[in-house]
Amino acid sequence: MPSSTALDVDELIDSLVASHRTLVDDLPYVGSSGCLAATRSLIEDEVGVLDARLTGEEDRRRLHGLREWLAQELVRLEPCFHERGEPRPSWVVGRQSLALCDRQRLIMSQALDLEATDPLARRCLDPGFDLASLLVGLYVRDETRLAHYALDRYLRLSGDYALTRLLSVFAVCRSLAGARRALQRWEAGRGTAFHLAEVMTECRRYLELAERVSNFRFPPLIIGVGVSGSGKSRFMAEIVERLGAVRLCSDAERRRLFGLSPQALEAAPAVDIFGPETTGRTYQRLASLAGLLLNAGIPTCIDATCLTRAQRRLLQQQGEARGLPVLIVSFEADDDTLRARIVKRARRQGGDTTTSLEVLNRQLALFEGFSDEERQHLLHLDTTADNASDTLAMLIQQRVFAG
Repeated sequence: MPSSTALDVDELIDSLVASHRTLVDDLPYVGSSGCLAATRSLIEDEVGVLDARLTGEEDRRRLHGLREWLAQELVRLEPCFHERGEPRPSWVVGRQSLALCDRQRLIMSQALDLEATDPLARRCLDPGFDLASLLVGLYVRDETRLAHYALDRYLRLSGDYALTRLLSVFAVCRSLAGARRALQRWEAGRGTAFHLAEVMTECRRYLELAERVSNFRFPPLIIGVGVSGSGKSRFMAEIVERLGAVRLCSDAERRRLFGLSPQALEAAPAVDIFGPETTGRTYQRLASLAGLLLNAGIPTCIDATCLTRAQRRLLQQQGEARGLPVLIVSFEADDDTLRARIVKRARRQGGDTTTSLEVLNRQLALFEGFSDEERQHLLHLDTTADNASDTLAMLIQQRVFAG
């Protein structure tokens, strides 16, 4: 498939982030936005269409349960809706039709699983509906790891973590729209009773997904601890895809405090962003964002060195204050491996190896051993071991997801 007619997930997320950032920057608003009213109107329309067409008792029970859940969420989250920007048409409007691919594999014929002619695309809604459309399209096709990756990348690049409080509502709405779309295709006169069975199967997949999204979750907080070269970031990224967590990266949030790109493309920022005061602000921000994600029911991974007990305690409190499971993972490697990894990375990035090794030495000197209380939540991971990723995923599943 020609690249001019397809995007991969990274390209799509980058385009969404750039488009949504432009909307926010160019359209300042004062007071409450129209996001709540727009969402309520969408719910009424989508539920109304489905209510008039679904005849099965179980289908209608599921729909009415979702309608009640949505009504309760609109009341509970009203302050969050009012903090959003003004509604706008979908990203797909005015663009050529683009497919979504992953390593030359076609995932969806429409990048957001949404045609520009669909009524949902033309409605003015919160830009977060674009992300919800992508996630629902991936989840309903059992592309779970790709959906986890897309959510994590979007949040890290956009910094719009507040969206997560509303994302379940948006995803349920988008799932209802998918069910409605399946039924409307049947009504367009596309086939036989056999095709009707296929249509109802598709419709129910969307309804079942909406029901899963609406279920309350008790998310864990996973705090990664490790010096540069320990493999922490690589293993945390793997956990994101496997377990559906969102990764809060100290490097990205430190840069965001200074208005710099969270992707850290520049070799050396023009300002000093690594002083003690900035480090303190960075950990305060990580703690605040962790609390926000946990409130949204999203498993949260902290990707930071977390060298001191005070830093770890600040983060740990976010989970404990909410009665949620907390796990501390110490990412470890022998000194020779650490230094070899640091040198290799510095050369790859065009950096100075001596400076990078000095940073490692400072981190090793600053590290404070784990307290007795921390050891109750602690896992040690040798990142040089074979199958370390599988081991970590298994241990996390056993410690915080089982039961």
